[in-house]
Amino acid sequence: MRILKVILILFPTIIFCQPNCNAFKDSICKKACEIAVNAEQYQGHKFSQMDFDEAIEMCPNLDYAYREKSVPYLKRGDFITWKKIIDKAVDVNPSDNLGYRGWCKYQFLRDYQGALTDLEALEKINKDNIGYSQNGDYHLKIVIALCYKSLGKKEKAINLIKEQLSVKDYTPQNYDYLHLGILYYETGNIKEAIKSLKKEITLNDYLAETYYYLALAYKKEKKTSLSKENLLKAKDFYNKGFSMKDNYTNPLDKIYLKQIENLLK
Repeated sequence: MRILKVILILFPTIIFCQPNCNAFKDSICKKACEIAVNAEQYQGHKFSQMDFDEAIEMCPNLDYAYREKSVPYLKRGDFITWKKIIDKAVDVNPSDNLGYRGWCKYQFLRDYQGALTDLEALEKINKDNIGYSQNGDYHLKIVIALCYKSLGKKEKAINLIKEQLSVKDYTPQNYDYLHLGILYYETGNIKEAIKSLKKEITLNDYLAETYYYLALAYKKEKKTSLSKENLLKAKDFYNKGFSMKDNYTNPLDKIYLKQIENLLK
């Protein structure tokens, strides 16, 4: 195994829970796990990939090594190679990897049907809680709803988001009520759209998108003054950098300054 004195990180790291290597009873797999955990620290460097290969050769069922080895290909846009490797991780340990693969299909590939297949398969395995997206922005139940929205099944998406929001002890994430409000707007339920978007502001008043869609909703109700007021707020927030963001892709329902300016005209 190669140990670099200076660790070169070529890519921001997608964070996973590192395995507890001491949990391996097999001493060879324990050593392989330690190699993989160390290699993850300089992910993206060629020596890191070589160390993941060494760990996999030592312990072929070490899904963590497959998953971490796949990440640089995902970030480079080599989705074919990424999928070949992450599929092996899923084969070895579907419970821990279906959610990640499904999220990546949603986030990077816009493969909504493929994401649904993975996430609904995960639901059958982990019935109580299927977890959160890799970037921490979404509960995966909400991602399922957004997949249905993107496939044209907006009423189903609304019901799924409402169902998740009604789960006991569930804490709404930053975009939950925003997406729900937009769905209501897109399906013509303007009053519920306004209600949900105001709820979003109560919980997370840092998004230009919320005010933009509120402006659209008030415009539908012919409340011109309120519509303009919210558009100006949206523009102010956008210029301050308060909008939906992701390090790698453009989130669903994200808006741009040009949209606000066009509506103001």
